[in-house]
Amino acid sequence: MPARRPTSRKDAANDAAVNVWQNRIVGEGVERADQLLANPMNFRIHPKNQQDAMTGVLNQVGWVQRVIVNKRTNHIVDGHLRVSLAISAGAQDVPVIYVDLTEEEEALVLATLDPISAMAATDADKLRELMELVSTDEPAIGAMLAALTEDTGVIEPDWASAFDSVPSGDKEPFQQMTFTLADSQVETVKVAMSKAIKSGVTSPDNENSNGNALWGIAHAYLHG
Repeated sequence: MPARRPTSRKDAANDAAVNVWQNRIVGEGVERADQLLANPMNFRIHPKNQQDAMTGVLNQVGWVQRVIVNKRTNHIVDGHLRVSLAISAGAQDVPVIYVDLTEEEEALVLATLDPISAMAATDADKLRELMELVSTDEPAIGAMLAALTEDTGVIEPDWASAFDSVPSGDKEPFQQMTFTLADSQVETVKVAMSKAIKSGVTSPDNENSNGNALWGIAHAYLHG
């Protein structure tokens, strides 16, 4: 039998770190959506475009991730939007995973779970490959993915084609404007336009999202 390699201080520290990662999952099951308790400390607000995108995924695929519930408090720790949509849709059964956390631990997980996920960076090449495999007939999912690919530079937004998409008979009350930007200005304008579009800026006089985005930015600048 080969001699066992002496345990280094680094190995011992790594082993100790792994040993303290407790498994706090204590069960799983199915609950009625209207019986699940929203967490009173939930700070997330879900805009309509997010609700529509999540509804689209649930419609097209279904449940692929369980709602997390703290067994001690019965509060939802993760999955508020899915539960809310299930209630609105009349869905009764929600897949649940139960964890056992103190109130202090529950607050920590609630405060960090989504923000830690949001810290992830994007590999544009991998995202481009992934988008080639993705198809959907859900408009909200399509809009979300379009915004994602534009924000990450995977697909360049085609601002020039916006006016051409307006039917000929509807062009009369509109004007097409063209701007020249320096290379150093382009990214700032792209990001601002994409954020304005994602925020849902609208005008009763215009259905074009790009035009509404530019108008919204100008309106905010003038009326702050």
